[in-house]
Amino acid sequence: MKLNTELLKKLVTAYGPASNEGIIRSIIIDEIREYVDEYNVDNLGNLIAHKKGNGKKIMISAHMDQIGLMVTDIDKDGFIRFGNIGGISPSISLSQKVLFENGTMGAIFAEPVDDLSKLKLDNMYIDIGARNNKEAEEKVNVGDICIYYSEFIDNEHVVFTSYLDDRVGCYVAIETLKNLNATDNDLYFVFSVQEEVGLRGAKTAAYSIDPDFGIAIDVTAHGDTPKAKRFAIGLHKGTAIKVKDNSIITHPLVRNNLVELAKVNDIKYQMEVLEFGGTDSGAIHTTKEGVPSGVISIPTRYVHSTVEMASKDDIMDSVRLLKAYLEEKK
Repeated sequence: MKLNTELLKKLVTAYGPASNEGIIRSIIIDEIREYVDEYNVDNLGNLIAHKKGNGKKIMISAHMDQIGLMVTDIDKDGFIRFGNIGGISPSISLSQKVLFENGTMGAIFAEPVDDLSKLKLDNMYIDIGARNNKEAEEKVNVGDICIYYSEFIDNEHVVFTSYLDDRVGCYVAIETLKNLNATDNDLYFVFSVQEEVGLRGAKTAAYSIDPDFGIAIDVTAHGDTPKAKRFAIGLHKGTAIKVKDNSIITHPLVRNNLVELAKVNDIKYQMEVLEFGGTDSGAIHTTKEGVPSGVISIPTRYVHSTVEMASKDDIMDSVRLLKAYLEEKK
């Protein structure tokens, strides 16, 4: 298997902030429809694709949604005030270009501040080039959501772009589905909504599926750049098998199974103990009577920026590990 950069580019550049996942959902449906027995979209908007089997029921979840900026007010001069949808950093957002669903582009800037370290979203605005309130409201309304706009770039070793979180997880799920060999397991591939605002889609999907095991596919942080906080995760060291984050301590049955499969299949891996954040597994594992769950993570630098960076080899190691896990009889 080789990284399909065209597919990854299509996924990361598609519009789909939390609660507005329709466009990215349609793209994913087109990619997977020939590889599953059936699929449906639930009441919250999750895409649930079923590859039938007679064995254990496994839920694989990667979230479709992106962080974004929601319009809260438009002043008389046409400048747009906004709030956050998910984890938005003022310093990272300053001077970034943004894209609204209707194609309107803008740029984020701020009122003058003496100390940039004290910059807050309340001090910032989006400029779409409108001359007044009326012109702005012809293109943008209160409640509209925009996303960061940036190009997809890659070289022989890495990709760097906005929204690898978690379109790269969706990519891993899609490529695994396309390359699966016969398996007895009953597989539910979930492309979830609203993860960035509280793991909401995974919670409802897990309740309806009621799986025997859960696997989330998501990005994780890094500790391999100059003076980075100590964290035993870096690019080019393999896929990451999560031990803990703020939403879960992964079940040893699943975690140890992933480690053993990585060893047997000569897949590079590293163990992840993350001291913040969470993934869809945080919602899956507390569903009903409880679901043994784990996480396959893609090491990623600069998460929630416009230049999130991941190793091509680490991405493909994640595909290989998920494939091995799903093909093994449970």
